[in-house]
Amino acid sequence: MRIGGLQKISLIDYPGRISAIVFTQGCNFRCPYCHNPELVDPAQYGPILPEEKVFSFLEKRRGKLEAVTVTGGEPTLQTDLEQFLQKIKKMGYLVKVDTNGSNPTMLERLIRRRWVDYLALDVKGPLHKYGKIAEARVETAKILRSIELVTSSEIEHEFRTTVVRSQLGKKDLIATAKLLKRGLYVLQSFVPTKSLDHEFLTEISYSPEEFADIQKNLESKRLRVFIR
Repeated sequence: MRIGGLQKISLIDYPGRISAIVFTQGCNFRCPYCHNPELVDPAQYGPILPEEKVFSFLEKRRGKLEAVTVTGGEPTLQTDLEQFLQKIKKMGYLVKVDTNGSNPTMLERLIRRRWVDYLALDVKGPLHKYGKIAEARVETAKILRSIELVTSSEIEHEFRTTVVRSQLGKKDLIATAKLLKRGLYVLQSFVPTKSLDHEFLTEISYSPEEFADIQKNLESKRLRVFIR
């Protein structure tokens, strides 16, 4: 595992649980608003944290921490992700994985083998805008497959979209919600504090009033919408 960082405690990343966060290094997308550029841009990579240090920390925190969130970067690019999660599960922790949905093959294995207890799938926007938002070549069929896998699983999950006004209009968000059909959909307001593309630090999201209006338009009996 290429581990780029460890946050020893979080009260918000795993819903309802006290967790640690493991950050994997490397991503196949280049979303300009990304707030973890040091995990995405090879020129900004820091030293790799040995797995042994992570497991040593988790061993000491048994009974105090409840869960571990594995995020990135993009965790599903790590070929030994399954083995890593298996070790965490055997220590008695709940596991959450954040993913961009580009690797449904790995995602399916994690779901089938129950190496994960909570999934957060970043949905960048409507399919026709994926390549532009991610600034990468995206196989949208894989994104759709990942959405299907997560939706049909019995694993607790959420879909989420980081909302930059210049990238996603209200009609785009409606189109994105239609891809999801049901479950929890989280709209994350872009906060310009750090980004992969420094020019995005001048970008804005929607106002709370605008988000409230968008929420009303997206919610249905099967899809819950939350503004974060």
